[in-house]
Amino acid sequence: MDTFMKNIHYLSILLCSMLITSMTACSWVKLTPDGEDVRILFAEDITNCKLLGSTTASLKSKIAGFERNQEKVQQELNTLGRNSAANLAGNTIVAASDIKDGQQTFKVYQCVNTEK
Repeated sequence: MDTFMKNIHYLSILLCSMLITSMTACSWVKLTPDGEDVRILFAEDITNCKLLGSTTASLKSKIAGFERNQEKVQQELNTLGRNSAANLAGNTIVAASDIKDGQQTFKVYQCVNTEK
């Protein structure tokens, strides 16, 4: 019976680990229809644009004490930045900061002659 209980214990740890790992890869942030019209550029690519302001996107970078996948965090911050830029009548964002504690600041621009 002792070996059986150890196996159950290890199995429960494995299942919990798999659940947490799958949750850290999930994306709960959805791009809005207006956000779809916002592109992401690098600062050196900005031409024919008017700076409208900035926006800070934030989300949870840890779930249950575990760091989320950094690529997924970046994708979701980009999505939040695009959605927010659309609310400011912008059509282009540029990262203005690195990611820190699940937050990133973006400059919001209104550009002419944009191509996706």
